Order: sequence, then structure tokens, then C-alpha cells
Amino acid sequence: MELILWRHADAEDSSPDLDRELTDKGRKQAARVADWLTPRLSPDIRILVSPAARAVQTAQALGRHYEVLPELAPNARAEAVLAAAGWPHATSPVMIVGHQPTLGQVAMLLLSGHAGDLTVKKGGVWWFQGRAQMGELEVVLRAVAAPDWL
Repeated sequence: MELILWRHADAEDSSPDLDRELTDKGRKQAARVADWLTPRLSPDIRILVSPAARAVQTAQALGRHYEVLPELAPNARAEAVLAAAGWPHATSPVMIVGHQPTLGQVAMLLLSGHAGDLTVKKGGVWWFQGRAQMGELEVVLRAVAAPDWL
């Protein structure tokens, strides 16, 4: 299974939190990352998005169908994100568009098997692949990208 974690791009500082929208910089970041992702994404990818406006606007940069899931809202638990994605048993690739610190916690759990925090930059992507090797789940980090690198 492939699991792509995409943190929402730069957002305005306002409240309520769920209504915060992308800044001009954030819209450019989302577009840059979407341009990089588009030729690399499988046609059957499921895109799951936090209900926060900034996450929805980030996902919209892809121009593909997506599903908004309340369980991906800010401060979601890493285990809830993995469950929503169907990790590691989903039959098609899954992209999660969400927030820090949750996405960093998911990345740490996938890489180490332990709870902890990693930082995913605004607009950044961490692309994982899970595969069976000799009856065990092996997690491979396939790519890390940030808007300012692309």
C-alpha cells in the first residue's frame, strides 16, 4: 500500500480554526506541490481530507475528487489517520491532506513503530510504501518533498 501525507499549505492566522484559509503564498505552495504530485499519482488514489478550509483548499489544487473526513480534523490521533487510510491493507493508494502535529506523528509511527513527533513542513509531502517482506510489514519512505524544493 502507498500512503501519502500532505500537510496543508501556508494559512492565515485567524479563528475559528476550521475556517482558516490559505494565504496567497499557501495557494502557490499547494499549486507547486500539486504540479509535482499529479504525474506521479495513481488514477485510483483515494484522497482523504481534513474538514479544515486550509486542508480542503490544498487538496483542491490537485483538481481530483476527494473525501472530507471529520476524523482528520486538527489534532486527530495518528492511529485514527492510519485507520481512515486502511493502513496497511488498503488495495489502492491513499493520500491524507491534514495537519501538524498529527502528520508528523503518523510519519514517526510508520518509520519507527513508536509514538513521537516529526515535523512536516507546510505544504510538504511524505510518501510511504508498505509491503510484505518475509511475512513482515516493511515500511519504505519513497519521497519527501517541500514546496520550496520544487
